[in-house]
Amino acid sequence: MIHKLAELTEKAKQKPQRRIAVAAAEDESVLKSLKAAMQDGLVSPILIGHKSEIEKLAELVDFDLSQVEIIHNDNGAHESAKIAVSVIKKGGADILMKGLVSTGDLLKAVLDKENGLRKAAILSHMAFFESPYYHKLLCVTDAAMNIAPDFDTKVHILNNAVEACHKLGITEPKVAVVAAVEIVNPKMEATVHAALLKEMNIKKQLQGCIVDGPFAIDIAVDKEAAAHKGIVSEVAGDSDIILVPDIEAGNIFYKALNFLGGAVCAAVITGAAVPIVLTSRSDSETSKMLSIALAAAIH
Repeated sequence: MIHKLAELTEKAKQKPQRRIAVAAAEDESVLKSLKAAMQDGLVSPILIGHKSEIEKLAELVDFDLSQVEIIHNDNGAHESAKIAVSVIKKGGADILMKGLVSTGDLLKAVLDKENGLRKAAILSHMAFFESPYYHKLLCVTDAAMNIAPDFDTKVHILNNAVEACHKLGITEPKVAVVAAVEIVNPKMEATVHAALLKEMNIKKQLQGCIVDGPFAIDIAVDKEAAAHKGIVSEVAGDSDIILVPDIEAGNIFYKALNFLGGAVCAAVITGAAVPIVLTSRSDSETSKMLSIALAAAIH
């Protein structure tokens, strides 16, 4: 079981070096993160995009490309995404990474019915946070993929996160299904979903985890807050996974942790045949490099 994000690097090193296909690799910050990951021996990159632009940017960040495969494409980022997916489909790479391509174009290639990489029913985003104010890693899902997930979608999102935790050695992750309040209110869908997910877990329909909720976020991460409100739960104050009600709540929480809470994160999209590193432009280089390490560690 890992306790710090830095341990992702060591866990990834215990596995064979992963090949990472980068769609539209002509992106300076992406190349910087790949350079760091390659120096740590985590990945072997395959860069897809405009070769001269990639080489120009690599020179700017002092990234030696002599041992790196480049697949030239000058037909646009959407075509680079298709090529990257094709490389993975043929067994040429183990991880997909977003470069200078829109999320929509990348996911369109991933979800293509004939040539894509869909494996599970639902793709979902998960971010593992290391916060100075929390005693262990905290997984937040879904902050970037599913806009307003219905109940069935939340079941898939939860299972995707639990599977990733298992691969990191968190054998029975504690899942807090968060909402605005701790009581079930039929007018607040998130609370109803939380109660149903908890019931499914009790009846062993959701396995490999402990699910509780609805919890407000303070209850999920703070034992004193839980005690003050009279809530007794294995999950309260000791959550491994925060299942948010929708993308707005998840995105706000994600960015608040990063920009106000002093946290560092690593994030991937799961549910495809391979992990997808899909970082935000505002994510730090450290976060991008750790996201590559996370993808390598869970694949």
